[in-house]
Amino acid sequence: MIGIGDNGAEGLLPQYAEWINECDVLVGGERHLQFFPEFKQEKKVIKGGLSALTAELQQETRNVVILVSGDPLFYGLGTVLAKKLPLEIYPYTSSVQLAFSKMQESWQDAYIVSLHGRSIKGFAQRIDGRKKIAVLTDETNSPQAIAKYLKRFGMTEYDAFVAENLQGEKERCRNFTLDEMEQTSFFPLNVVILKQREVVERSSLGISDDAFIQRKPDKGLITKREIRTLSLQELELKENSIVWDIGTCTGSVAIEAAKIAREGAVYAIEKNEGDLENCLENQLKHRTDFVAVLGKAPDRLDEFPDPQAIFIGGNGGNMLHLLQTCISRLQPNGRLVMNIATIENLAEALQHLKALGCEVSILQTQISKSKPILNLTRFEPLNPIYIVTAKKGKE
Repeated sequence: MIGIGDNGAEGLLPQYAEWINECDVLVGGERHLQFFPEFKQEKKVIKGGLSALTAELQQETRNVVILVSGDPLFYGLGTVLAKKLPLEIYPYTSSVQLAFSKMQESWQDAYIVSLHGRSIKGFAQRIDGRKKIAVLTDETNSPQAIAKYLKRFGMTEYDAFVAENLQGEKERCRNFTLDEMEQTSFFPLNVVILKQREVVERSSLGISDDAFIQRKPDKGLITKREIRTLSLQELELKENSIVWDIGTCTGSVAIEAAKIAREGAVYAIEKNEGDLENCLENQLKHRTDFVAVLGKAPDRLDEFPDPQAIFIGGNGGNMLHLLQTCISRLQPNGRLVMNIATIENLAEALQHLKALGCEVSILQTQISKSKPILNLTRFEPLNPIYIVTAKKGKE
């Protein structure tokens, strides 16, 4: 397997060119094969799925060269085919390396993300606070679309460098503000590099309650910061966790979960339309982008992938059915955390969770916060909360 650039055969080492000329079968995309019009042996075009091609190559006894763009192990076919074929891999310079060289910037400290053939959902929390980002694009997630997306989330501290058709005949490399990038047209083959113009740090765990848009006039329907922090601790989230937030309301728990599980995904459900609107606004304000739907759980949970962690802020009076659904979908060794305010609901939750085979622990919180009174200080208590944690066993 040989990596190749958009300058075709002229960018190859002589040894690579010799291997290509002497092989019996040359495999590659249409664009790659067009670089070798003089090749007289068999050509195979890579189209669509790889299963048929892989099966053919597994039976092949002749000398085969596979051409791929750039570094085959950098979001390339090499990663897939090396597990199934006895490959020797010879990389070319990757598109990201080339783009940074054109920008004359170091790239050892860059965060690299591919939006090529992928959803942009979750992009905001993945890059928030990162100083230098390389983005692989496609026709949907174009430089214009990326600029529009970043502006929606208020991430205007970034400027952009766009490298198009690298090493091709129409190579073009330019600097942009986000406003400029949104209004400019680009060739389909491009790499976007985002760089902070000014340092904007990410918020730390335990965002202030007042920083969330909340329902009015009965403001305060939110998982309070202290309880939220303890609940997130009990969830034991990893960077790539899949998380459900049931009864998300303002979205405070889901937002903090998305910041922790920034390489994973968060799915939230809320039965009140006004609260869901607040959740969506809070996502923009706090630079998190996750799925939030209107509905009363367990309805619509079948639309979400199986989670490693579930937070339940409210059960809507249908606890048994909800817990049965959640525990059945929770991945082995996953954790479910509930916030409960009454001893009756606590007793019911314990009964159901133990019947479902979970290992259960309870943290009772009785927290008071200082409050000034004239030139003195008194303590004002928060409502006592039971934080119930259920761990699912191995299956």
